[in-house]
Amino acid sequence: MPDEERTTTDWRVLVAALANDDARTVYAQLVLGQEPDLGGTQRAARSVERSVRTLSRAGLLDDDGRVSGVVFRDLLAAAAPPRRDGIDRFLVDGRIVQYPSNPAERQALMQRVAASALQPGEVVDEAEINERLAAFHDDVAALRRYLVDAQLVERTRSGTEYALVT
Repeated sequence: MPDEERTTTDWRVLVAALANDDARTVYAQLVLGQEPDLGGTQRAARSVERSVRTLSRAGLLDDDGRVSGVVFRDLLAAAAPPRRDGIDRFLVDGRIVQYPSNPAERQALMQRVAASALQPGEVVDEAEINERLAAFHDDVAALRRYLVDAQLVERTRSGTEYALVT
């Protein structure tokens, strides 16, 4: 069967092929290096032929009718989440899951948080900054401290008001 007719990145094709009892039996026999056999009747022989075609269309067999693992590799590659780079590596759904150890990356992450949490010229109290930072991490006190230490957010001496550093 020509490769362009195969659908190797659609898991439904694979599952549909293996949902068929005869195709699954034939596939198991081929995986074990056996000749496919569903019985000695003509009907069984036709069922073997249909099963081999089904398995081939699903990408489980190569052009020569041998078991191929390529379909599994292709399916896993197609299902893999996109590789994240930059500071996005440290975020899941916009929340910090890990702080970067690299100082430049940590600074970039803090810049993103600061720019998202506060507007230029805006002054907020501690309760408000905590509520906004909770969207990024559960430990708002540590995150607040990191923003101040990175000189991106300033606070009053009493620690009651916060604003972006301009």
